[in-house]
Amino acid sequence: MRQMVSGRGGELAVAALSGYGIGEVFTPAGEHVPAIHDAARAARMRVVEVRHEQTAVFAAEAVATLRRRPGLAVLGAGPGVTNAVSAITAAHFNGAPVVVLAGRAPRWRWGSGSLPALDHVAIVGSVTRSAATCTEVRNIGTDVRAAVLAALTPHRGPAFLDLPMDVVFCAGEAELPPATLPPPIEPDPAAVARAGALLAAAERPVIVAGSDVYTGDAIAALRECAETWRVPVFGTGLARGALPAGHPLAFRSCKRAALARADLVAVLGTAPDLRLGGGTGARLIHVVDAPPAGAPADPPNDDDTVWVAGDLRLVLSAMADHRGVRADHADWIELLRVAEDTARAQEAGHLADDREPIRSARLYAELRRALTDEAIIVGDGGDVVSAAARHLDVGRPGSWLDGGRYGNGGAGLGYALGAALACPDRPVCGLLGDGAAAGSVLEVESLVRHHLPVVLVVGNNGSIGTAGLRGADDRTPGLRLEKVVAALGGAGETVATARQLAPALRRAFESRVPYLLNVLIEPRADPA
Repeated sequence: MRQMVSGRGGELAVAALSGYGIGEVFTPAGEHVPAIHDAARAARMRVVEVRHEQTAVFAAEAVATLRRRPGLAVLGAGPGVTNAVSAITAAHFNGAPVVVLAGRAPRWRWGSGSLPALDHVAIVGSVTRSAATCTEVRNIGTDVRAAVLAALTPHRGPAFLDLPMDVVFCAGEAELPPATLPPPIEPDPAAVARAGALLAAAERPVIVAGSDVYTGDAIAALRECAETWRVPVFGTGLARGALPAGHPLAFRSCKRAALARADLVAVLGTAPDLRLGGGTGARLIHVVDAPPAGAPADPPNDDDTVWVAGDLRLVLSAMADHRGVRADHADWIELLRVAEDTARAQEAGHLADDREPIRSARLYAELRRALTDEAIIVGDGGDVVSAAARHLDVGRPGSWLDGGRYGNGGAGLGYALGAALACPDRPVCGLLGDGAAAGSVLEVESLVRHHLPVVLVVGNNGSIGTAGLRGADDRTPGLRLEKVVAALGGAGETVATARQLAPALRRAFESRVPYLLNVLIEPRADPA
């Protein structure tokens, strides 16, 4: 039932957000939006001030994905919005329901040189689910609720709403629509049946599960489907850990060999991009939560490819219920288990390598021991993150955050901040390349100010990537990034030898303050 609410525009905007579980707003200081800040505090929402606009959006994305509900960022006008475009784009690629409210010059000053005079909507329109400007106080409730629904509608993503100063600061009355949720998308039964038939006939099937399986709350349905069909599972992104390490169908280290030999690959909740090996010659089942979600606008459905769009819980449960003769996969599972064990045995030698300078694999060996199953791992960088994905197991789904398909370097501090607020009972560990860390380390001050004891582990090789590539200027080796963190109120230390890793990690997690381990690793490719 609709209701009428009255107050200043900021109060009306916050009232329109009620009913969606939003408990915090991430924001830098800015003169265009304090009316929203004041209203959020009055509504007992936590106002989390950060130093940079992209951090606000990255943190909101982390909350949105981990808590499976909207995240909220509030930005100032002009550069406040353009500073955040990369982060909004990352949320777009990652399908994160982030609501971005931004200030804007008053309507009566549009076109007359008001600062900053910029059409935000035109800039962010291509990377948001919706982008609009609220032009009347009476429309705030409807416009804000529309933005929330757009962000939550599969395939989820960011939604943007401009609030001009003479709208957000002025008093008035607005209609507040019900706080509804978008209905689940029902999959096409015929497409599900075709997918089931392909899976039933496959002798060497593989499941690659992506982040949308987690954000779509389909982890239990994935397990049911995999266990019913006896299909090996590789998790990526937030779906890492969907089947715990030790589960007979959980695999990590032999993905390349599995994809090369599979006769069917079921890609669930992610795009079959280069991170999955660049495609295979196998038959393909591609399951997404809504079209197009990384699939072509007019997807092929033939004897070799089945494309299914719909609520992932419904699709996977329906596939698990498929009846008929099924191929036996025992020999295939055993073959992959041998390949997995062989790969891990080879990996063990690299993980135990005590040579100096520190090999990056040796760092991950110590992280394996230091990180509990409850830990949330945040990756930010290039080869440092890809190496971590090769070497680290994840204890439970929803525990791995990285830049995803957009690969935005510098996201780590924002993701870590959001993760620490979303899951205060879980340790948060950021794994950063030295480039990613150097470009964002000042945001540690926000972690200090909000008492968030995030541990940051920097793989510092003084070069671009562990392949030792060099840019126009060689980077300064051995940057003392921990001194910056200490100056901002945190703590840290440099780790130069393998034997220093374990005690340093222990000190970091016991410190209860933002702590940076500056790990000096070899400036060349890790042979693992």
